[in-house]
Amino acid sequence: MASTSKIPLQSRNLPWVEKYRPQKLEDLISHRDILSTIQRFIKEDRLPHLLLYGPPGTGKTSTILACARQLYKDKEFNSMVLELNASDDRGIDVVRGPILSFASTRTIFKKGFKLVILDEADAMTQDAQNALRRVIEKFTENTRFCLICNYLSKIIPALQSRCTRFRFGPLSPDQMIPRLEHVIQQESIDVTPDGMKAIVTLSSGDMRRSLNILQSTSMAYGKVTEDSVYTCTGQPLRSDIANILDWCLNKDFTSAYKQILQLKTLKGLALHDILTELHLLVHRVDFPPATRMSLLVKLADVEHRLASGTDEKIQLSSMVGAFQEVRDLVVSEAS
Repeated sequence: MASTSKIPLQSRNLPWVEKYRPQKLEDLISHRDILSTIQRFIKEDRLPHLLLYGPPGTGKTSTILACARQLYKDKEFNSMVLELNASDDRGIDVVRGPILSFASTRTIFKKGFKLVILDEADAMTQDAQNALRRVIEKFTENTRFCLICNYLSKIIPALQSRCTRFRFGPLSPDQMIPRLEHVIQQESIDVTPDGMKAIVTLSSGDMRRSLNILQSTSMAYGKVTEDSVYTCTGQPLRSDIANILDWCLNKDFTSAYKQILQLKTLKGLALHDILTELHLLVHRVDFPPATRMSLLVKLADVEHRLASGTDEKIQLSSMVGAFQEVRDLVVSEAS
């Protein structure tokens, strides 16, 4: 995520997410179409208000920070850029106070506009967003706003219409692997091919998550293998999921329940994670279509009840029961 030049001493103990954060627009590894459009805006000095949205770890904050570094020199960065995160208080008072005073003061001896970056803008209250609408309109002449969020639906339509929207989708494995290999080379880590595959699978297109998994696994185990990655993140191994499915379909209810409970306790697995992995495996098992649909509906019900905070043991027995019901149905149809 950063250039391949040697890392300065003070950043050696930083989390890798920050240590390898891209510093320039050219260093970013994805969404080339978005980057080229923003680059053109900057070159022609016609940067509009921006709204960057999409799942976490896809380069939204890195993109706007790289833009800000390109627009302003180090000396003027702090006086020209105001960055607010969800950890800062962002009620209506902040919009009327710091944001308003920053946007309304003109830049003396400097041409160009100021930049206000509102990260995680979907955490702003409705009132604050409504107040911001007027501020954006009033001070467009000397200030540009960039809103960053995960969920576009949580930004009021009035704000959306005032910004140019860009969607940052999850990164593909082809984009993530070269960046991970660069970090592995810089940090001299021993990673097996199946370990790399496990990191990419578990991070689901989130670059930040993939770097955090890589760092924590290498620190905890030294060598990064598939087993160490799954163990470090607390995710069930593929072999464990295969065993659970086997027990659910081939053993009687009591044996299956006891063995899954034992494995769950031994490895500290969450039923939610087991369900997520099982659901992927169910698609590969050769069930009749109607049977598969009925099983998936039952698994979805168990997951919904889990999310509502119900007892894991009761939901585990419900999950095993769902599989046994489906098995009996397939057997009776076959005979």
